Amino acid sequence: MTAQFEYSTLAHPQDIQQLGTIFEQCFISALGGEEVYINQVGVKNFRIIRQSEQLIGGLATLDMGQWWGGERVPMTGIAAVGIAPEYRGSGAAIALMQQTLKELYAKGIPLSALYPAVQSLYRKVGYEQGGSWCNWEVPAKSIQLREQPLPLQPIVPVNHQVFHELYQQQARLTHGYLDRHPAIWERLIQADEKETFYAYFIGTKEKPQGYILFSQHSSEDGAILRIKDWVILTAAAAQSFWSFLASHRSQIDQVRWRSSVSDSLTLLLPEQTAKLRHTMRWLLRIVDVVKALEMRGYPSRIQAELHLDIQDNLLDANNGKFILSVANGRGEVTKGGKGELQLNVRELAPLYTSLFTPYHLQIAGKLHGTETAISAATQIFAGSSPWMADFF
Repeated sequence: MTAQFEYSTLAHPQDIQQLGTIFEQCFISALGGEEVYINQVGVKNFRIIRQSEQLIGGLATLDMGQWWGGERVPMTGIAAVGIAPEYRGSGAAIALMQQTLKELYAKGIPLSALYPAVQSLYRKVGYEQGGSWCNWEVPAKSIQLREQPLPLQPIVPVNHQVFHELYQQQARLTHGYLDRHPAIWERLIQADEKETFYAYFIGTKEKPQGYILFSQHSSEDGAILRIKDWVILTAAAAQSFWSFLASHRSQIDQVRWRSSVSDSLTLLLPEQTAKLRHTMRWLLRIVDVVKALEMRGYPSRIQAELHLDIQDNLLDANNGKFILSVANGRGEVTKGGKGELQLNVRELAPLYTSLFTPYHLQIAGKLHGTETAISAATQIFAGSSPWMADFF
């Protein structure tokens, strides 16, 4: 660590209080009770930075997983990165992120993801756009689906354990989805004071084919039904999902939910009345190149070899030439090779996630490659548009 900053875990009660105060100022209490949030995530999962023994900032680490090509890859989410305003611009945030990434590498974590307030800071430490987080909206009156093949069963009491198995079935098949941290589950099923919370299985309780969790509240735009989480595993569940929402049309003006940029659920609607209300991109950092490439899944019929030349200014082990050999849906990495696809570890992120094709990344000046390498990378990293439903 530089003489200027000291990096450590969060332990002492006075530090917890001090970090809570910094977060309160940084996030205008958006976390909803800073010390409650710190306890929910777990004190041991926070990292702090000091200057001259003064605590000046910190962040939360959420150890979870992310699904890529049908395989779960361990991933640490970074949340609540906050530096006291009087220390901003001092390099404290970069030092905090650099030390956190070095620690993650030492622990053997392949990936890290976060939602940026500003991209420039995180790009300096190797993060780049990885996938989408999108809010959709549709007028309830325009849904117009009446037929409901499956019953909807209210879930009481609501405990997140009942959703896990159904959620994981959908997550495994959704490029970029999280294997959620317990704190994310808790916040999902915790109704805030301003809303009433409802939960339903789609189908029978014994054999549900999905679920829907939602709240209803009044706003300047009229009555809103906000879907907090959903899982749909069959065509019958998709049809039932929409017909159930359509049945709210006399009281509800708008239905809002989170999905991908190209949401296949909207194919069931009679007209193109569903609109993207808000979209942003989360960032991904390839922390351990070899592990990240070997642990994800690949298209099963592809047999190809990609010669990479990677630069990483922070984590030395990621530097150099690697050969990625893909067969039977799995990848194997060996050191060496021709280095036909040259890129910074930062630019490896949108390639890894299939957010952009190698061709488009080359046009944007983000990588350089031979025709052979571009062709191999296009086959290897072909995938649906990556997204996640959770903000953290």
